Amino acid sequence: MSGNLDWDLLQSLHAVLEAGSFSAAARLRRLTQPTLGRHIDQLERQLGAPLFLRSPRGLQATDLAESFRPHLSDMAAAARAATRDASGVASGEGGVVRVAASEIIGIEVLPGVLTTFREAHPGIDVELTLSNKNEDLTRREADVAVRMSRPTQNSLVAKKVGEIALGFHATPEYIARKGLPTTFDELVAHTLIGFDRNYPDLVNDLSVGRPVTRDLFALRTDNDVAQLAATRAGFGIGVCQLQVGRREGLVHVLPDLFSFKLDIWICMHETLRGSPRMRLMFDHLAKSLGEYANEAKA
Repeated sequence: MSGNLDWDLLQSLHAVLEAGSFSAAARLRRLTQPTLGRHIDQLERQLGAPLFLRSPRGLQATDLAESFRPHLSDMAAAARAATRDASGVASGEGGVVRVAASEIIGIEVLPGVLTTFREAHPGIDVELTLSNKNEDLTRREADVAVRMSRPTQNSLVAKKVGEIALGFHATPEYIARKGLPTTFDELVAHTLIGFDRNYPDLVNDLSVGRPVTRDLFALRTDNDVAQLAATRAGFGIGVCQLQVGRREGLVHVLPDLFSFKLDIWICMHETLRGSPRMRLMFDHLAKSLGEYANEAKA
């Protein structure tokens, strides 16, 4: 191989690695499938080795292709961050802010918070990425993040704005049918909603009179939003934030015996301190989520 590889071709390789097929990658890049295929062929000729192999299980990335993955992810994150930064320069006080949060915070809490932000700053567009995996702010996968634990990277500006309390909840209809448990022994005899394959770290610090394992639950899912939806539907007893339970008219079960708290941290990379729109979002999230945390004390 000689010379530098074309970034356009590398973007196509990254798309295939992310999407898992040529057709899906072509849609991501807004190219025709033949064009994307030609990009991969050209890269393979330049590299002198195949990047993908076809098998009964579908398209398989070779070790050569996989060696590019972390570098392409970094390059793609940097390119997206550069686009967001350039949008702010071009539009003066406007631009784009990419916010990262957990699924529950993003769906149940942030819509109202971001609505008031947009009303106050109509020139700033918001990109919202939701995942229970912390986005890497050092790589600018997001600009500002809401995290439920203390950040560990020294290069971040971080502010703890409060705590969120969680507890067992159920619908009044479920309680009317099944009764209200008053002890842990009674609780484990109920229809419970909880995790499936992903064992939450916080479970190690919880106690319900016996080890918390997946066999406790009649409905198992690792999606927190699905757990909350099942609780709302009256399937059984699940865990949710006290504020959400109160808003939904749910019954707080065993309030004196069981509860746990998660910190709320607002974070951004220290290099963004000088960006007006990043600072505006940071401060707005800190104020609004601090107020949200205090609702549980009311």
